[in-house]
Parts: sequence; structure tokens; C-alpha cells
Amino acid sequence: MEKPEIIGSLRSSYTRAVCMACLEKGVPYTLTQSLLGGPEVLAINPFGKMPVLRHGDFELYESVAIAVYLDRVFTGPALFPSDPRQLARALQWICVVNSLLYGTFRSYLLAVIAPQTADGAPDLAAIEALKPPLQLQLSVLDGALTANHYLAGESLSFADLNLVTILHNLRLLPGGPEMLAGTAHLMRYHDRLAARDSYRTTLPPPGPPRRAA
Repeated sequence: MEKPEIIGSLRSSYTRAVCMACLEKGVPYTLTQSLLGGPEVLAINPFGKMPVLRHGDFELYESVAIAVYLDRVFTGPALFPSDPRQLARALQWICVVNSLLYGTFRSYLLAVIAPQTADGAPDLAAIEALKPPLQLQLSVLDGALTANHYLAGESLSFADLNLVTILHNLRLLPGGPEMLAGTAHLMRYHDRLAARDSYRTTLPPPGPPRRAA
């Protein structure tokens, strides 16, 4: 079968999660590097967000949709549980991460690296304001891992890949390790996933994704 082409950057949490999904399933793929809003991305996603997928004559955007497609088309370990309750739980945590955690994390990231301050220094007021909601979201995820090794039970799912790439990036930001210090279950979870080949193989170069001019 023709290899899927993933278009994006490993600096993007969601592009990396899709690449990890391919590796977890044993699916050979091609990664085509692109900037945010780059022409290769815009050719498939009119909103300019990454990743996008091209597989033969089929094109798709949005990382969860891409992961579902990969899971259905290719053999290998399932990315989405077959058990209805475990599937619902995986989708619940994907929604929580994508609708809450990622937005808070991204605002925190921008306050650090691209602040709207006169001198370009980190926006300390914004950073402090974002810490409580970020810590709350992390504590809820930490609680979800008290009884299970993974978010949807005892088997890895795309919900885990969707989260761990954001945890990786948060650990690299000023103040990130301190916020994570109180989430023992979440940190052990990150370390377990960090030992997997899919995590190590997709480690991004430093720096945030850049936007095309």
C-alpha cells in the first residue's frame, strides 16, 4: 500500500502525535516539512493548520480525523479502543486536551516567547494569570492516571499520543517543570511514554513552529 504523507513540522504537537501514531502502528510514512500556513499545508487545509495528510488521491486535515483514518486503513495495534466505554473515555480526554489544555498551554507559550509587551520581555502578568487554569487542567489529568497506566485504561491509545507531545513541550518552558512537579502520576506517565521508540524518534528540534511569511 502507498505510504501516507504527513505534512507539517515536528515542532507542532499535533503533527508529532500523528507521526507517533504511524510509528505505533508500524506504518511507514513520509514527513514533508512545512511552516504553519505554508503552501503545502494550505493546499489541503484552507485554515493553514498542521498536520495534513495525503494518501494517494485522498487528502485530510485535523489530527484526530487523520489518526482515525490511519487506524482504520492500516493494520497494527489499535489507536482507538474497540470497547465502547474505553473508546468514549479516549475521546473524552482528546476533547479535554484539545479544547482546554492546548489553548491554555499555547497562551502560556506565547506569553513567554512572543509577549505583547513593549520591550518584548515575557509577559509576567499573563503568565501568572494562566498558571491556575493550567495547573487545574494538569491536576485533573493527573487524577485520571491514578488507577490506570493510560488515559483510556491499560492500553495505549491516540489520547495518550495527543497529550504527551504537549507535556513534552510544557516541560521545556520556564515554570513548566514547577507546575508539573505536583503531578506525580502524570510525570511517571510522561516518562513511560518517553521511553517508547515513537517518542524518541519524533523528538522535535528546539523552537516553536514558524509561520510562513
